[in-house]
Amino acid sequence: MKPQPFVVTPNAYPRALDVVGEKITILASNAATQGYEIFLQQGDEGTGPPQHSHDWDESFYVVKGSVEISYGGNTLAATAGTLVHLPAGTIHSFHFGPGGGEMISVTGQTGHATRLFTAIDQEIPPGPPDVPKFIAIAEKCGVTVAG
Repeated sequence: MKPQPFVVTPNAYPRALDVVGEKITILASNAATQGYEIFLQQGDEGTGPPQHSHDWDESFYVVKGSVEISYGGNTLAATAGTLVHLPAGTIHSFHFGPGGGEMISVTGQTGHATRLFTAIDQEIPPGPPDVPKFIAIAEKCGVTVAG
């Protein structure tokens, strides 16, 4: 099926998913685009995923605040206006900086982030996460948690 044009306005955003303390709004799923995915990610200071990798590319564009992004032995304090692209297979993590932050993320065509974020939101309640359950969900969605 050929993808159709669509517009997503702030007053029509779907409910933000709670992904272990981070709020993630699906702006464009791979079902809608027939390829990539786009997310609005918002987090309080210190929130973010553990080191992980997956078989899809991922790019982050920081909109507000700062986000500490680690990859390949490098750590960058990315501020508003910074774009970071991570090829598939790159072990990475990020944590929102002082005062929290906001970024747009885009996955490559083989991404399963929509499925991952939705499953975490549905199966892991707010608060300290059930780590074994988190890892099991991640693995089902093609994500390898490092460490």
